[in-house]
Amino acid sequence: MAAFLRRVPNIRSFAVRLYSVSAPPADLRASLQNAIKAAMKSRDTNTSMTLRSVMSEINSAEKASNSELSASTTANIVRKAIQRRAEAAQKFQEASRPDLAEKEQKEVEILSKFLPPLLSSADIDTHVTAILDSLPAGTDLKKSSGLIFKEFYSRVDKSTVDPTLVKERTQSLVNAKLSS
Repeated sequence: MAAFLRRVPNIRSFAVRLYSVSAPPADLRASLQNAIKAAMKSRDTNTSMTLRSVMSEINSAEKASNSELSASTTANIVRKAIQRRAEAAQKFQEASRPDLAEKEQKEVEILSKFLPPLLSSADIDTHVTAILDSLPAGTDLKKSSGLIFKEFYSRVDKSTVDPTLVKERTQSLVNAKLSS
């Protein structure tokens, strides 16, 4: 082996390069880890602290469940972190603390880069309308909202929608169907 390495002096560096090339991240957790490493290498403390706090939440949830989290659950944790920071920014703005509000808003921007876009209200309407049309005739729509939501979330991943928007759009489509 030593004789071979002497004949091909760059084989070690080739092997290191071969194994150090990282594939594109397959999931949100891997992309967060890669971004943490990049932020730490570039000494971007704000980004690294923000991402590390979210990874801490993900790790805590994983330990609590005693199993690996699904991509949907991980995305929901990141969405909740974004929501908390946005609410904090709003509170700081109301309290005349624009410096703290700006910090929270920057953290929202950092975390938002990792999430896929939410479904639009038109896409939600399409799914809910299809569900309403598939219900048997004579079904009391006001009482079957649980069935509608259950069917909706069986078709659509929860991490790709805003639950309040789903609720609002479902209620308005049900009311429109009842009035017609």
